[in-house]
Amino acid sequence: MRAMQQLLESSNILNHVPLPMMLTAPDAKVLWWSEEAERTFGYTANEIVGRFFPFDKEERSTIDQLIWNQAFQSEDPISLKNFSLQSKQGEIFNASAILNSVTLDNEQFVMVVFEVDNLQTIYQTTSAQELASLKTGIDKTFMITNLDVDGLITYGNELFLKSSKWTPKRVIGKSFWQLFPVESAEKLVNQIWYALKSNRVWQGSVEKLTKDGDTYWVDMTAIPVLSTNDEPLYFTILEKDITEKKRLQMHLEQIAYVDPETGLMNRHRLEKVVFDFIKEERHFSFIFLDIDKFYTLKDVHDDESETTLLLEFSKRLKMYFQDSDIARVGEDEFVVLTSLSDWFTQGFLSYLKQHPIYIRSKAIPISISGGITRYPEDQLTFSHMMKASIVTVHKVQQEGGGNIVSLSQANHKALSKKALIEKRLIEALHHKDLTVMYQPQIDLSTGKIDAVEALVRWEDAVLGTVPPNELIPVAEESGMIHDIGSFMLEKACEQAALWSRNGKPMKISVNSSIREFRDNNMVKKVRQALDKYNCPAHLLKIEITEKFALEAESEQSIIRQMLQLQNDGIVFILDDFGTGYASFRYMQLLPISELKIDQSFIAGLLQQEKPQKLVHGMIQFGKSMDIRVIAEGVETKEQLDLLKKLGCDAVQGFYISYPVAASEIDIQ
Repeated sequence: MRAMQQLLESSNILNHVPLPMMLTAPDAKVLWWSEEAERTFGYTANEIVGRFFPFDKEERSTIDQLIWNQAFQSEDPISLKNFSLQSKQGEIFNASAILNSVTLDNEQFVMVVFEVDNLQTIYQTTSAQELASLKTGIDKTFMITNLDVDGLITYGNELFLKSSKWTPKRVIGKSFWQLFPVESAEKLVNQIWYALKSNRVWQGSVEKLTKDGDTYWVDMTAIPVLSTNDEPLYFTILEKDITEKKRLQMHLEQIAYVDPETGLMNRHRLEKVVFDFIKEERHFSFIFLDIDKFYTLKDVHDDESETTLLLEFSKRLKMYFQDSDIARVGEDEFVVLTSLSDWFTQGFLSYLKQHPIYIRSKAIPISISGGITRYPEDQLTFSHMMKASIVTVHKVQQEGGGNIVSLSQANHKALSKKALIEKRLIEALHHKDLTVMYQPQIDLSTGKIDAVEALVRWEDAVLGTVPPNELIPVAEESGMIHDIGSFMLEKACEQAALWSRNGKPMKISVNSSIREFRDNNMVKKVRQALDKYNCPAHLLKIEITEKFALEAESEQSIIRQMLQLQNDGIVFILDDFGTGYASFRYMQLLPISELKIDQSFIAGLLQQEKPQKLVHGMIQFGKSMDIRVIAEGVETKEQLDLLKKLGCDAVQGFYISYPVAASEIDIQ
């Protein structure tokens, strides 16, 4: 338990407090027992830890469980007076106690500090040598200062004087607040003082000031020393110097958060700053800037010149956007967080022209593209601001670059919806909220349904119906297309196996993406799905697009996986034929057995002669390659009749059937 680990680390300090102490869990079971409590009551920690309140049986406890409940719920200490305790040796103590609620690493405990009338007698029996050794050990281990009830310093030991560079004459009478930087005194030091005045121990790491104004860091334990009537007598501060450890930590943070080439914030630090701005409800603009044609500039110049270019560009950003937060988030990509207006931001283009960057006495023509996203008007999170700005920059670059603009509210709304789809899709996949519909295909030679295409459908409680043309692009960009593909593959194999067992085998086609086949385990995944449901491989078809085919022809691993699956009996279909890239090389390399003529050609089939010739040519091309041809988007009987006349093998579309549940398909 991390909280207990913290306690064990601090127990060396607490054991020097000259009062018996213990720490308990919510059920009043003892978790820690101080050395002073061992000396006072005679019980060792091993005898006490894990037991209920240590001096009596649970049902006869002097301090009732209700007291512990009250202590947990109270922000102020609870004082108990005049109760009796018995030591291990049978000695009776008249005692008082203070119960403090303590939180360590988000876990709550109760710290109990005892005061007993016999304590003075016990101390008198303690040898002077033991007390002297204890004081020497504390003095050599900790920096110690004592404060009076007004927070004025009354004592400082040698370790404190050495680290703080104060002399006793100069530091005695100084205010506790004067030992800290001004910004700390206003917040953290006030918290420490409030804890002490509330009779509570405070622990933590703080930054302090030496007499010369230098900073150093300490681990501090501030302890109130109380009288018998619970009034503070004085406060003791025990400290350990952790300056070197803190400097190392800060150095590591600098490495983690600073771009080493330009000295600007890096992306990780930028994200934290944006998070803080949002938490503080600050209004600001997130400005993404990209140097146009940067890689061309790199090719022209050497590495030294490239570094000079980036450094000089960074200097101009700092000069123009003074008092703004600036980060480098990519090789030639920068982000500025500012409250300045859009027109001022756009003025940076003119500023660059007026202050050109020179490399070897030659001015370098620099053009930049930028996107402005406002918080909270446009987007509400760091990732959404980043995505919206990048989309804006790409739009500017497509239009020639050299401009800084913001997207319209309509575009931001579309991006926000896209982000919401992505967020809700994660939940939908986790809870398996997607459904599968099946659209039948009719074989024109028999007039019967011989195959169906499995289509994903999503009805979300928040978004309503999410059409495939919105769902699939988001899934591909986010990488969740793998999860959708796995879901559809499993459902298709399960349904095909069910129909086959019922004596009505039906082929089912599923759509697949290039990203799925770039996973070298794709063959294994398909085979596992087939085996899981005992589905014959010849009942499964996989549809790919022309873009998929074009990319696959240059990747041997994808071709190899497709051939392995074809050998298993799986059929590959080229979907949306005629809308992609004009390359037929992949027809030679990939195991394509069927092709689908895109519905855009079928729509104008009856109105114009040219579409008829194109469709006829596609059908003839398929036949010449021994490839079965299917026409998509058939919506009328006239279209079906003409396609049959042109030699098409099968058709699919609303005239045949809309996508329906598996139970609605009439398998003959």
